[in-house]
Amino acid sequence: MNRRTVLTGSATIGAAAATAGCLDRLPVGSEDESPEPVDLSGGKFDDDHGMEIGPHGGANGQIYYAEHAPQGREDGPFWFHTLVFSLFPFHFDRLDRGWEAEVVYVTDFSAVDWTIEERDAGPTMPSPTAAETFADARTLTYVVESDVRGGMGPGLHPFSDDDEAASFVDDHGGRTIGFDDIDRTLVQGLREDE
Repeated sequence: MNRRTVLTGSATIGAAAATAGCLDRLPVGSEDESPEPVDLSGGKFDDDHGMEIGPHGGANGQIYYAEHAPQGREDGPFWFHTLVFSLFPFHFDRLDRGWEAEVVYVTDFSAVDWTIEERDAGPTMPSPTAAETFADARTLTYVVESDVRGGMGPGLHPFSDDDEAASFVDDHGGRTIGFDDIDRTLVQGLREDE
């Protein structure tokens, strides 16, 4: 099953932070002030669980924090091979420690041509890793609870085009939510459904 080709522009880059377990919005900075997403191909490994990015399918992500960077990658983002099992749990934990996110990037399935992969575990979204496949997580619409898996299990499938997200739901079930709807309770529920 193929996704039709769409033309997309560059994603608006901004900042994200959370309080009390939710992801509240902060004012968006200009593109000159925010770091750009990086390419996650070439055998890079998740900063949370150490899994290789790409082979497991599903949306990837990266987060720049204001005063924290991964060891050995000064000024670089933390990167993740799954949103449900890695990026969001890691992010919630860091927010509890008082870390401030400059920007959160996730895969934008509206920015790429994709084919659902048939795997032993079931239909799975691909795992694009090129820098231009990422967009500001706060601006996207997410499909949750569909019959298509993400990395390592249940997926949050991000789209910058609301109509494409709605079409995905029509074809594969689930529902659409916004970035601000993603909290600990939602993510934990998805993890437990696996």
